[in-house]
Order: sequence, then C-alpha cells, then structure tokens
Amino acid sequence: MLDFTRTIDDFSSSEAPGPAATDDQPLLDAYSNAVISVTERIGPAVVRVETGPKVPQARERGGLGSGTVISPDGLVLTNSHVVGTSRQIRLRDNEGMTTDARVLAVDPDTDLALLRADGVRDLHYALLGNSKSLRRGQLVVAIGNPLGFESTVTAGVVSALGRSIRSANGRTIEDVIQTDAALNPGNSGGPLVSSNAEVIGINTAIINGAQGICFAVASNTAQFVLSEIIRHGYVRRAYIGVSGQSAPIPRRHAVLAGIENKMGALLTQIEPDGPAAQAGVLPGDVVVRLDGVDINGVDDLIRTLDRDRIDRSLHMDVLRMGRLREIDVHPVERKPAAR
Repeated sequence: MLDFTRTIDDFSSSEAPGPAATDDQPLLDAYSNAVISVTERIGPAVVRVETGPKVPQARERGGLGSGTVISPDGLVLTNSHVVGTSRQIRLRDNEGMTTDARVLAVDPDTDLALLRADGVRDLHYALLGNSKSLRRGQLVVAIGNPLGFESTVTAGVVSALGRSIRSANGRTIEDVIQTDAALNPGNSGGPLVSSNAEVIGINTAIINGAQGICFAVASNTAQFVLSEIIRHGYVRRAYIGVSGQSAPIPRRHAVLAGIENKMGALLTQIEPDGPAAQAGVLPGDVVVRLDGVDINGVDDLIRTLDRDRIDRSLHMDVLRMGRLREIDVHPVERKPAAR
C-alpha cells in the first residue's frame, strides 16, 4: 500500500534541484542561439532611414523607415514608399552615427529603392541570399526600427511563399514572402534574414487589422532590381500604352472564339499614339493572349510586359464584340518615373 504521509521536511536537499548556473549561455536552446547569432551578424548592417527636412518646424513632414546596407561603400536597400519623393535623406546606424544619403533609383513596381550613403566606406553590410531556397516553416528574423524603436529584433517563420501583393502604384509585386515575424510601421525597408545570416527579403508591408500577417519582397527580386539599376539606372519594362481591369469572359464568347479563358484583361483606356493605338487596339477589347502567354487578367498582362519584350513585334489575341482578333503590337521601353 502506498504511503502518502511524508512531509515536506522528508525531502532531502539531495532531491531538490541545485543552484542555477551563473552562465546562462549553455542553457539557451538552438532557437535562441540562432536568433542571437543572426542579430549580432546582421544588426550592424541595418540603418534607420529618415526623410524630410532636418528642421522640425519645417512644413514638409518627414518619414521614418529602415534600410539594409548591402555593400561596404554605402549602397543601401530600402522601400520605395519609405523614400517617397523626398530628396533629403539621412541614415543612422546602431551606434548613433548619422550621414546624409542620396537616392540612386526607385522602383515603385516592386516597392524597392537604392540609396548611397555619402562619404562613408568600410561599412558593415549584409549579403543577399537565394530566396528560392526558402521553405515554409523556416526560421526568419526581422530587424528594423518599428515605431521609431531602433534596432528591434523579432523572429518567426516563413508562413507562405509566392504571394502577390499590391504596390503603392497599384501594380502587383510577385513572389512575395509571408511571415509571422512581427512588423510595424518603421520596419519597412529592413531585412528579413535566414538563420544562416543571409538577407532573403526586404520587409515591405503589413495588412492593417490582421494579426501576424506580414510581407517581404523576395531577395531574388531585389537582386534583379539591383542589377537593372546598376546597368541602366532604372528597371527596364515594356510599355504598350493601355489601362485596364480584369473582367470575366462570357462562356458563349469563349466557346465561339475557341479559347479556355474564364477571365481576361479588359482595356478601358488607350493612350493616343501609343504602341497599342498604333496597332489598332480599341477600348473595350479584352486581351486573352500575348506572345503565346494566356492572359487571365490585368496582372497577367502587366507581368508579361517585361524587359524581354521591348522592341519586339508580339501577337496579341483580343476579343472584340465577342469575336477573336489577332493584332500585332510593338512594345517600347517604358520611361522611368520622374523624381
């Protein structure tokens, strides 16, 4: 029979846990060690980005965000919406050192901007990794200045890959990383970092009112934008001079035309003297195919008009009054946005 009559005094000190170790490092688990390691290696490469006039009484309001130093000579990646149209930009590192910066280029279509810190060399910098190697559930760390609190670190996992979100100018940003690492205003432009201390995304947005749904532009997209800016000063894209919206295609029209599309890109405006107007495209035409690519909405049309289709004659299939027509259109290079 079991005896439950023992008192607290019956338990000897040998059965009680020993004193806590003075050094907590051996007790930290692998998760903590990974976050600490990433923070120590990448934290010095994260800067605070301030825009607007230095004088607080000035009428122009300034902004605040984060940036990621990607080269020792002062190249800094941040968000296009952080920079906006400001020409007065300052960077502050985690040691409190401040320097002016200038905008080399902005790409609103991907919400990315490239800055150059003035007169500085041998900066701490971070490496851009390969975002295609990411897996759902992988540990990631976000570093930035949320709500003005500098050098803040949050951690989470990759919640989803290949998301699409809208940029500030209405275009779709593709291949976006979704994470549950906490982000707030001010985190924009800071790095999303893998456990091996490579930047695999540039934090860009949160959904207002959502809980734990945050996004980052993939590092491979950032690599592409960076290479285009270095080569051309901006990101090259094709242009045909149309505005439109996604619209359903009536089943009878699809059957009559012999197409499988349920949706297409309805063209609502055609720019005079633009490539589409010169080719005979009319308002009300519904684009269903371009250069052999099915167009199931305006996002597909925008995505297809990339740099590889500049100055090429392309076959475009459109539905006009329910009948399929083939039109040859010659895209030109889209002019970069003026600053």
